[in-house]
Amino acid sequence: VDLLFEVDQLRARTRRMDELLGLLLAEDGSREQRAEVVHLLAGLVRQAGERRSVRALFARQYSMLARQIAERSADTGEHYITRTRAEWWSMLRKALGGGAVIAGTTFAKFAVYALGLSAFWGGFFAGVNYAGSFVLIHLLHWTVATKQPAMTAPAMAEKLEDVSDDDAVEGFVDEVAHLIRSQTAGIVGNLAMVFPLVLLVQWAAQAAFGAPLVGRESAEHVLHDLTLLGPTLFYAAFTGILLFASSLIAGWAENWFVLNRLDSAIRWNPRILATLGAQRAAFWSRWWRDNVSGLAANVSLGFLLGLVPVVCAFFGLPIEVRHVTLSTGQIAAALGTLGHEALVTPAFWWCVAAIPLTGALNLTVSFLLAFKVALRSRNVRVADRSRLYAALRRRLRTRFASFLLPPRDAPTRAAA
Repeated sequence: VDLLFEVDQLRARTRRMDELLGLLLAEDGSREQRAEVVHLLAGLVRQAGERRSVRALFARQYSMLARQIAERSADTGEHYITRTRAEWWSMLRKALGGGAVIAGTTFAKFAVYALGLSAFWGGFFAGVNYAGSFVLIHLLHWTVATKQPAMTAPAMAEKLEDVSDDDAVEGFVDEVAHLIRSQTAGIVGNLAMVFPLVLLVQWAAQAAFGAPLVGRESAEHVLHDLTLLGPTLFYAAFTGILLFASSLIAGWAENWFVLNRLDSAIRWNPRILATLGAQRAAFWSRWWRDNVSGLAANVSLGFLLGLVPVVCAFFGLPIEVRHVTLSTGQIAAALGTLGHEALVTPAFWWCVAAIPLTGALNLTVSFLLAFKVALRSRNVRVADRSRLYAALRRRLRTRFASFLLPPRDAPTRAAA
């Protein structure tokens, strides 16, 4: 926070020098000089009020704490935003790979529940299952769509460093379009892989062993739990909060790693150098620096999904999680067990209807919470937020397709 405070002080002094120079260089009595005077006086009045406000003091401290998290998450979030058609297709392929891993996670989840463990150990091993799957997806450079929003919101907030002109506002709207397209590709790829793959495994098990991997009782329980008619949407929104919480943990972990310069410690530690050698020590130093945030996010998310419902149940709170990709895999497993009879039952279709809403709540809640922190970290004023919202509504009316499909001749990342 002290470092951020000093940087803010330097930025404020530089801005004040720029305003004073603009005033001095303007022609006496000109309209430009009068505009510079009004701008300078307005800034002085606003800052004088903030210096005497306790609320502004706490808001400033919260802003600096938020920036600590947002700055680190922004670096990670850039990997989840696609800006060209080639990157969009690459994201879709990565999401297909993530969906394949989640298919295995689905069957592992049923296996954990079949063991009949106590509540805590059942939640713990469910968390191990989730965390192991998410880490495997991360190491294979694939993706799970629901992790994207909490990481990409800080990256988007970087575009809000200066929203005083229309070009900056349009640049932010472009970034929103890139983000929505990326998340659409991620969630479509996840679901397009997990549903048919789980169904195929169920049918293969039926053909090979005479019975599917998931029993009939478990399948009927899935259709009863994941229906749109129950509290599924509330649980999906709560899962979005857990997704956001995992991004906070990831931001804290990477900050701690960087602040303590652990990459340098790994690189130059005498014992590590003696054991691994200089070349391998340098490799693992870079590897941990590049992956500490992703590993912290995936491990924490896995255990949050597995253990938080158990802890809530201990306190008498009937809270569960609804992760759209995992839920889709469970519904596919239920269909593979019940067969064609499930297609004519309303319960199955109520579960199918819950899938898009579950995904929307997972993504929206986690994104809005992360974006709120990112906005606070940038001290974006209410008036500037109104301009941003107006620009977004205008883009939705005039170029709605840009939020779903990548441009044919997109600029390169460097140009963007």
